Amino acid sequence: MAKAVFQGVVIAESDRCIEVEGNQYFPPASLRREHLRESATHTTCSWKGVASYYDVVVGDEANRDAAWYYPAPLPAAKQIAGYVAFWRGVRVED
Repeated sequence: MAKAVFQGVVIAESDRCIEVEGNQYFPPASLRREHLRESATHTTCSWKGVASYYDVVVGDEANRDAAWYYPAPLPAAKQIAGYVAFWRGVRVED
């Protein structure tokens, strides 16, 4: 079971993650949404499409753009539509 942890708090946990390019993408139902805040940031990947971001929030600490997802990925990445991956200090444990 994979877990995404920030400041000792589990942000997501699932045994149905999808690994892409070394990142674990967590299914939407596994997220603890009270710790995610929409960000205005967007980036583009040549084969996955446009990514949207969340700030990861625990208590008074916000880790800006520490989670990303593809709401409408390109066909090659359709399996991760809506799934969320983490970085920037969010530890993913297996």
